[in-house]
Amino acid sequence: MDAHEWDQRYRERELVWGAEPNRFVVEVVADLPPGRALDVAAGEGRNAVWLAERGWRVTAADFSSVAVDRGRLLARERGVEVEWVHADARDPAPLREAYDLVLLSYLHLPPDDWRRALTEAVRALAPGGRLVSVGHALDNLTRGTGGPQDPRVLHIPQDIALAVAEIAAGAGFAVRVERAEQVTRGVDTDEGPRTAIDSLVVAHRARR
Repeated sequence: MDAHEWDQRYRERELVWGAEPNRFVVEVVADLPPGRALDVAAGEGRNAVWLAERGWRVTAADFSSVAVDRGRLLARERGVEVEWVHADARDPAPLREAYDLVLLSYLHLPPDDWRRALTEAVRALAPGGRLVSVGHALDNLTRGTGGPQDPRVLHIPQDIALAVAEIAAGAGFAVRVERAEQVTRGVDTDEGPRTAIDSLVVAHRARR
């Protein structure tokens, strides 16, 4: 889907993904000391606003202008400051080596585009920063529920972990992969409760 298609999707429904943060983002980030965060493909801002509420200085980017407007509204309603940027995840990150947390939440792109977005995300990490990637796992296609149905855009955590390490090495620094695994979450569907299978990768950039 391009930006115009996402604009239309966001117009058709208020808060497509809801206002609460992703459970795996909360699990990974809740105990980290707040710093500077970049939320790539932030959608309507559920994770960005949650981070801001916990003292993070957040830059949130999305290529849908409707999503950005919704995010600004959500932040205003919740009384927090978030810097919003109308930008494509494949474009250069707002700042290089500047963020203590870089979040990629349910960003699904064809392989070459995903590599570009991941490269920008890794290069945005400050020394000591963490990258968190969460998305629909490839196994979700056959054993889970919901999410994209194109296997090319689904996530394999071990492949993402390897790519992050390669990108970091090419940029001249090292990362330690803290987690690279499949995780599950319950989903309510018209057919009753189901289980979705996600990919979760957490990588920690070494300090200088």
